[in-house]
Amino acid sequence: MQITPDALEQEFSLPTAATRLDFLSRRDNGATTANTVTEIEDSWTALAGAETSLDVDESLELLALGEVVSRKAHGSRLTGIRAALRGGASWEQIAAALAVPPAEAWDTYQELTAKELDGEAAAAARELAGTRPTR
Repeated sequence: MQITPDALEQEFSLPTAATRLDFLSRRDNGATTANTVTEIEDSWTALAGAETSLDVDESLELLALGEVVSRKAHGSRLTGIRAALRGGASWEQIAAALAVPPAEAWDTYQELTAKELDGEAAAAARELAGTRPTR
């Protein structure tokens, strides 16, 4: 089996992928020397204190899971922005949450709306957005 984001994206939900990503990240000792995988006693206490490094498959899984988490998190942007607008958030507040200028947040929303919504839903989303902020 090849370890790719497309394969793992089908297998893992966002919370599961993030949990596994965190687990693998914590297991890697960060050494820059070549990996030497050692056997660890089969207990949680032994794992907690062990100096470990990831094997090749785990390293590739860690890399692919980072992409999966990124994809899945970005997939929630339209939902989050629409919810914030319906709740009364300003474009300044939304922009701060996205760490971009308000005009860029508005542009992103318009792009996502055009890409992910059709017909009446897209029209309603554009109306919800209001006018483009000048900053």
